Amino acid sequence: MSASAPASSNTTPSKLARFASPVVLLAVMWAIQLIDAALPGSFTGFGLRSWDLSSITGLVLGPLLHSGWLHLLSNSLPFLVLGCLVAVEGARRFWLVTVIVALIGGVGTWIINAPGTLTVGASVLVFGYFVYIVVRVFSPRPIAHRVAYALIAAIIIVLYGGSMLAGIVGVSAGVSWQAHLFGGIGGGVSALTGARRRGASSA
Repeated sequence: MSASAPASSNTTPSKLARFASPVVLLAVMWAIQLIDAALPGSFTGFGLRSWDLSSITGLVLGPLLHSGWLHLLSNSLPFLVLGCLVAVEGARRFWLVTVIVALIGGVGTWIINAPGTLTVGASVLVFGYFVYIVVRVFSPRPIAHRVAYALIAAIIIVLYGGSMLAGIVGVSAGVSWQAHLFGGIGGGVSALTGARRRGASSA
């Protein structure tokens, strides 16, 4: 009996630890913006510049950089909410989804955008997480899990669906619908990849 108490007490911290990943990543974005504001010049030049091979590091750095405080603020809350929902499946899954979304979103943007166009911002990840959460409803999981995912997806669609659609078909000048679109494609690919792996492991 005495041995069961420590085991249960360690369960909650370990479950909460998975949410550290999106929190840390968002904190990195804020730290970069603070340093950028304090130093002369701008870090946005390290973003992804279409058709420029020298800017390929922007695949990694681009989602962490923002054009200003308003840009960062507009991305922060949806990033945190959607990122934590992805992280429910664990830190490893969160980082895998993040990498896939960043790569597909970045490469697609790099190819489709006009040569020389500079793209920065975490919205590529926001759109990727959104689509990932919606598509995960169709993964081969126990029915209880699929129902739970469906409820979460429905809430997310109500909260963010309109803005996500507008971010692709109704964007204003200077906003990269390409990053939004291909970030979403990356989210769908990462969700389907996870579904195939889960289905293969259960066979």
